[in-house]
Amino acid sequence: MTSIRLAVAALLFTLVAWINNANAAEIRVLSSNAMREVLLDAAPVFEKLTGHKVLMTFIGSVDILNRLRSGDKNADLIVLQVSSIEELTAEGIIAKNSRLDIARSLVGAAVRTGALRPDISSGDALKRTLLLTKSIVVSSGPSGTYMLGLFERMGIPRDQYTQAKPGVQTGTLVARGEAELCFQQVSELLPVKGIDFLGSLPTDVEHVTVFASALHSNSPNAQASHAFAQYLISPAAIPILKAKGMQPAK
Repeated sequence: MTSIRLAVAALLFTLVAWINNANAAEIRVLSSNAMREVLLDAAPVFEKLTGHKVLMTFIGSVDILNRLRSGDKNADLIVLQVSSIEELTAEGIIAKNSRLDIARSLVGAAVRTGALRPDISSGDALKRTLLLTKSIVVSSGPSGTYMLGLFERMGIPRDQYTQAKPGVQTGTLVARGEAELCFQQVSELLPVKGIDFLGSLPTDVEHVTVFASALHSNSPNAQASHAFAQYLISPAAIPILKAKGMQPAK
């Protein structure tokens, strides 16, 4: 059944390409780094099917919010965690009813390549590991916000962990030896060289972030941008999501 759904999805987008190729547009996407690997793989396929061109910018979630709230309108499609999409919609920056939930993402952990792999198999094991680790770094995005709250609830001393600057990948800091242990969205840790991925947080303390797309309220390319968003939630995009450590949102 999966192969049939993928074939049908490809056929539908091929038909769209045949109909709309004469009206090809440039779609400007402003996305959180968490969705970078997914979009980099999905965009070329969509471009081939539709004739549209996808121009992508990847920065940290905090920087995206600052940029949009400062009046930057150089984006057609925004890809962020759902909570931020809802905030921007309420502020009139994002078009109402344009949100499409794309992926479910878990928080993962990693150490430097070759380092001793600590135990994070349960909430209790994770707490023991954290208490024994002298330098921990978390992201500036939604995973970091969650981890800071978890550390506080677990009683981890504040001098043992730091939060990376917006847009900085925690895995690169660990790879350079600037921290022993890092936490970030799984999709952001998997591509980093020089680290060993330990897995996602144990189920008793796991945290799910849903990433979604939505149209900028001033987008001149709403139709083409919506088509790309639809592609990202189609059966054809599921293998890409899974390969990057994510799951479909629905």
